[in-house]
Amino acid sequence: MVQALIFDVFGTCVDWRSSVAREVAADLPRVDALAFADAWRGEYQPAMERIRAADRGYVPLDVLHLENLHRVADRIGVIAPDSLNAAWEKLDPWPDVVEGLKHLKQSRIIAPCSNGSIALMTRLAKYGRLPWDCILGADIARDYKPKPEVYLAACSALDLPPGQVMMVAAHNDDLMAARDAGLRTGFVARPTEYGPEQQADLQPEADWDIVASDFVALAAEVNGR
Repeated sequence: MVQALIFDVFGTCVDWRSSVAREVAADLPRVDALAFADAWRGEYQPAMERIRAADRGYVPLDVLHLENLHRVADRIGVIAPDSLNAAWEKLDPWPDVVEGLKHLKQSRIIAPCSNGSIALMTRLAKYGRLPWDCILGADIARDYKPKPEVYLAACSALDLPPGQVMMVAAHNDDLMAARDAGLRTGFVARPTEYGPEQQADLQPEADWDIVASDFVALAAEVNGR
């Protein structure tokens, strides 16, 4: 039986795009806030890939976010304050998330398995009232998803075999990597994560252990097993 569920956070648990755009609009009122948020997020994977490829030693995502903030600002010719980096700590949960997590917490261990740092995830949990039992993810593994070490480090920290841990994500590639590492998998689509024109991850692309419409439905299925 699944004893713990670990969660992707950006996109799966929280609406990063609208939330970051809100903070950008407040600090940089003359720029297209949504376009800026998209461009900032667009630097996310390339920055982590340099670490995954061992071209750079591990640094927390907070550092990468700040570097990426200034890279995007320089590209469009504006000056962004360092304080804007805290936008990633103020991301609104999707409407079903807190309720679903509370139901899951009654019977299972729940924790983020995010590329976000422990500091970022802790502040985000405070902001969004996400009721985690603990914080897991990149800082524990000193590497970034989808490297298998990240998923396995979370299982090890919980003293559970991978087969008793379920990775929950709105991203098929995240779940594929988790399954390859031996974890169970749960898919919850977030079809507007990247806005109304999103084209990827609109549906499950494999036979995941659970496919649920939202976190409340996920909790009902997990708790019913």
